[in-house]
Formats: sequence, structure tokens, C-alpha cells
Amino acid sequence: MGPILMRAACFIMVIILGHLLRRIGFFKEDDFHVLSKIVLKITLPASIITSVAGREIQPSMLAICLLGFGGGALYMGILYILNLHASKEKRAFEVLNVSGYNIGTFTMPFVQSFLGPAGMLATSLFDTGNSFVCLGGSYSVASMIKGGGEPSSSFKRIASTLVRSVPFDTYILMTVLNLLHIGLPDPVLSFAGILGNANPFLAMLMLGVGFHLSGSREQIGVMARILVVRYGVALILAVAFFNLLPLELEYRQALAFLVFSPISSAVPAFTADLGEDFGLSSALNSISALISICCIITVLVLVM
Repeated sequence: MGPILMRAACFIMVIILGHLLRRIGFFKEDDFHVLSKIVLKITLPASIITSVAGREIQPSMLAICLLGFGGGALYMGILYILNLHASKEKRAFEVLNVSGYNIGTFTMPFVQSFLGPAGMLATSLFDTGNSFVCLGGSYSVASMIKGGGEPSSSFKRIASTLVRSVPFDTYILMTVLNLLHIGLPDPVLSFAGILGNANPFLAMLMLGVGFHLSGSREQIGVMARILVVRYGVALILAVAFFNLLPLELEYRQALAFLVFSPISSAVPAFTADLGEDFGLSSALNSISALISICCIITVLVLVM
């Protein structure tokens, strides 16, 4: 337990470091986007390559992708039902802001540091399914709820967003190569390993630089309801995944804390594009990250 808590504390310190460096002017607010590009387009894809390469993926394991997709869809369905009698704007906001998991830039570094290759593989498969929700699917659903999008244009938007996502493309490419038993050259894997090792530090630093809270007291009720639903369902899923799934221990350990990942970091941008409250969405996203840190550390102590 001691080494786990110490390493988790180091992650938190890196987040605090990033936030303090921004507060004293070492980083500017725009630097968050630079760090985000480095993580999403370089270090995260590299860590995906090294985690999937050399691991055997059975076709049956692709069901883990459905778990990633199903989790996001479940959250949206619950919030939609709870807001049946609310305005379409409120319904669209809550459906969008409860959806998706921030795995690549938040939970992946924990998996990379605490679990073995099997845990990384399970995370990659889970996040592939999650990508369909957080990289356009939830926005398209919210847009249709609000009345601002047709199904055909929404599907095109999802497809376009996914194709332009480097992590998603890497997930798909490595999964296909693995299923076809095609390996990458050793120099490529060595180079990817060097880049991938930087992912935990840069991802946590990025979160610290981008961390901020906003929102009025009147919005606390909205945030509380979304977060209670989000983490209440996550608790049920974590118990079910760890105790009921017929998978190896490392897969079940990974899934047990993947469901405690914070709300997708793309949600505030989608909220602004939808014409809804960006400040409330940003505050909700930041609070979700704080809660997720506590939940993931707790799960690590319990299942490791």
C-alpha cells in the first residue's frame, strides 16, 4: 500500500506543480493547448503503441470496447430520463456534461504506472469504445436534443472527429495489426517507448496547468446531481466489473478504476459550441478530476 500511495501522491504533486507554475506566470493559459497537443498527438499515441504491441488480442476481448461505449451511453440515458420534464436546453447540457471518460490524459498514466501490460491493453480497448462517445457522439446527441442537428449531419460529424483523432486512429491501427499478428520493427517500438514514458508526467502537468474552477452557488445543485449520478453508477460498475467479469485479474483491476475516470476533457468545448454554460461545464470538469483522483487512489489500494 505504501508504494502505491507514494506514487499516487507524486502524481498529485505534479498536478499541483503545473497549477502553481501557471499561477506564477511560468506557464500561460494558452500553454495548456500546447501541452495538450503534445500529449494527444505524441506521447499518448506512443504509450498506446508500446502497450498493445506484442500483446495477443483475442476477438472476444473486443467486448471490452463495448463496455467503454456502454458506460458513456448509460450515463447519458440516466440523465435524459431524469430531465424528461426539464427544458430541452437543460436536458442537452446535462446529457452532454455527464458523458465520456477522460482516460488518455488522466487515467492512462495511472494504468501505465501501476498496472502491467494487460492493464494497459484493457485500457486501450475500453478507451476505443469510449472514444465514440467523448469525441463526438455525446455532442451529437445533445445537439439533437436541443434541436440543432439532424441525424445525418451528426453522424458525419462523429466520423470526421474520430478520423482526425490521433489516439483513436492509433487504437484502431494497433488493434488491427495485433489481430493480424503483424509486429512493428524494434526501432519503432524503442522510439515509441521513449516517448511513451514521458506521457504520465506531461499528462499530469497539463492537467495542473489547465485546472480552474468557476460557477455560481445557484449552479451547485446542477453539478451535484450530475456528479452523484456519475460516481454512483461508477461505483456499481466497478464492483460488477471486478467481481463478475470472466477476465484476468489485471483486466478487472483496470476496468474497476477506469469507470472512475473524470468527465471527458472535450466536454467544455462541446458545451460552448452548443451555446450552453461553458463556465459551469469547466467547473464541473475540474471538480470531477478532483473526485476521480480520490476514487482512483482508493480503488488502487483496494484491488492491488
